[in-house]
Amino acid sequence: MGAFDGKIAVVTGAARGIGQAIALKLASGGADVAVCDLQVEWLDETVKAVEALGRKALPLAVDVGNGEAVNACIDAVIKAFGRIDIMINNAGITKDTLLIRMSEEQWDDVLRVNLKGVFLFSRAVAKPMMRQRSGAIVNIASIVGLIGGAGQCNYSASKAGVIALTKSTAKELASRGVRANAVAPGFIKSKMTDALPEEVRSNYLGLIPMARFGETEDIAKAVAFLASDEASYITGQVLSVNGGMVM
Repeated sequence: MGAFDGKIAVVTGAARGIGQAIALKLASGGADVAVCDLQVEWLDETVKAVEALGRKALPLAVDVGNGEAVNACIDAVIKAFGRIDIMINNAGITKDTLLIRMSEEQWDDVLRVNLKGVFLFSRAVAKPMMRQRSGAIVNIASIVGLIGGAGQCNYSASKAGVIALTKSTAKELASRGVRANAVAPGFIKSKMTDALPEEVRSNYLGLIPMARFGETEDIAKAVAFLASDEASYITGQVLSVNGGMVM
């Protein structure tokens, strides 16, 4: 028996990176997964990997900052699977620059995807989860939502907002059996970190007591725990996965 046998999960930003790792972790535990991203053709790799694990994958193109699109996405999942047990809000973008150079467009674009998207999907799944009196929402925040980041005022604000939204959601939905938690990743290995000059990589690593960048699987494991019944008495919490960089 897998931890997620018979469960239906929705994962945004599932085409690559952390979102893909989360989708595969849930599928490996027995969940069928609706994999969502802005352009559905990006999702082919994730779909094939989920299906290779013997689970169903429903690819859905969705702009997470568009309320009508989000509602249509959740309606499609319920039509296909009949229910939603797990909602993973992972979709996010960056448009980094210093505060004095940041345009309103750069601010608005990041907040629209990173924060409004979490709000829209959480609102959309709240009613069906409340009706079934069960459900787990896990939002991907960030270490910079806790400590800020130079050149990332928009991104930091969006992720701090995700943390506050998570706690408020948890308070509102707890009495109906629905939990909401967040995972705050630190520096996670990616194409971006691989491309950094060695001196810059060394400086970043010097800030991390465990002296390594995290792997996408490290985040997926934390998300899977919070989404599972093993975390049935945990809600409104932020689990930092950062190698000790922030304690």
